[in-house]
Amino acid sequence: MKNFIPDKAYVDPRALKYDVGQIAINHLKELNIPIEQSRKVLIDGKNASENYSKSKKTIYITVNKQKKLRPCKPSADYQFSLSSSCPGHCEYCYLQTTQGEKPFMKLFVNIDEILDVINDHIDKNSNITTFECGSITDPVALEHLTGNLKKCIEFFSKSENGRLRVITKYDNIDSFLNINHSNHTKFRFSINTRYVIDNFEHNTSSFDERINASKKIASSNYPLGFIIAPIMIYDNWKDEYKELILKLKEELKDYNNPITFELIQHRFTSTAKELILTRFPNTKLDLDEENRQLKWGPYGKFKYVYPKEKSSEIKEYISKLIYDNFENSTIEYFT
Repeated sequence: MKNFIPDKAYVDPRALKYDVGQIAINHLKELNIPIEQSRKVLIDGKNASENYSKSKKTIYITVNKQKKLRPCKPSADYQFSLSSSCPGHCEYCYLQTTQGEKPFMKLFVNIDEILDVINDHIDKNSNITTFECGSITDPVALEHLTGNLKKCIEFFSKSENGRLRVITKYDNIDSFLNINHSNHTKFRFSINTRYVIDNFEHNTSSFDERINASKKIASSNYPLGFIIAPIMIYDNWKDEYKELILKLKEELKDYNNPITFELIQHRFTSTAKELILTRFPNTKLDLDEENRQLKWGPYGKFKYVYPKEKSSEIKEYISKLIYDNFENSTIEYFT
C-alpha cells in the first residue's frame, strides 16, 4: 500500500538537533505538509469522533528519553518505542483505551540514545535478551519518515546477545531486504482472514499484501513468525482461517526455517467497548457481553473473552491447521 502521509506535523524543538529529525522534516517539506514547531499538539475536533480522525492524520516529531524499559511478556523480555500510535484504524485495537481521545502519532528521532538504552539492558544480562519494538505502534508503517527501524536492525545484527522482534500489518518492507541482519531480527506479520481485515483493520495492508510481504522477508532469510489476532468466531470462520493457513503454506513453500505462531482470541473491556462504539458507531464487531465470559487481565482490568468451550474450539482448530500444514512450526502461545 502507499506510504502514510500526514495532514499536519508538529515538531518538538528538542528534535531539531537530531539528524533523523532533520531528515523527517525535510521529507515532509518536500510533500508540502504543514509543519509547526511546538511543545504541544493541538487537535481541535468538534467531538470525540473528529478528534480521533484528525489525530490519525497528525504526527509529532519528538524524542524518547525513557531510560528504563518495561517488560513485554510473552512477546519479548523488554519493549521499546520508535514511535507511538500508528496510521491504522483497527476497530478492536487495545490501544483504543491507552492513548486517549487524541491518539496522534509520535515519531522519536533520538535513535542513537534509544539504542544506547537498549545496549545497557543487553550488557546487564549474560544471556540472549529480546526486545519488542511494536507494542504501542507499527514501526513499519512510519519507517519511511525516519529510517529508524533499519538502523535498529543493523544495530542488532552486530549485537552478540541482543535480538529484535518486529510486528507489523504493513507491507512497506523493501528497505529491509538487503540488510545483513545476522538472523538477529525476527519479523512477525499480524494476519487474519479477509473478513476481519476488510471489516475491522482500516488503513492497513490487505490480506494479499501482507502475505506477499512475508514472502519477501522470508526470501531474505529473516526469522519469521505470524500473529493471528484477534481470532473471531463468525459465519464461515473455520473456512476462512483454513484459507489463510493454506495461502501461507503456498506462498512460503520455499522457506525451510522454523516459523512461529502467536494466537490471540478477540477480547474487549467495557471501557474499550464504549470507545469503539463512539468511534465506529456502525461497527460489525461482536461486543455482546452475554456471549462472553469475564477474565482478569494482567493490567488490573476485566476483559470479555469467548467462553471456555468456544475458546478451546478456536485453539484446537487453529492449532491443528497450523501443525498439519507447517512441519517446522511452533505455536508460542494462545491467549
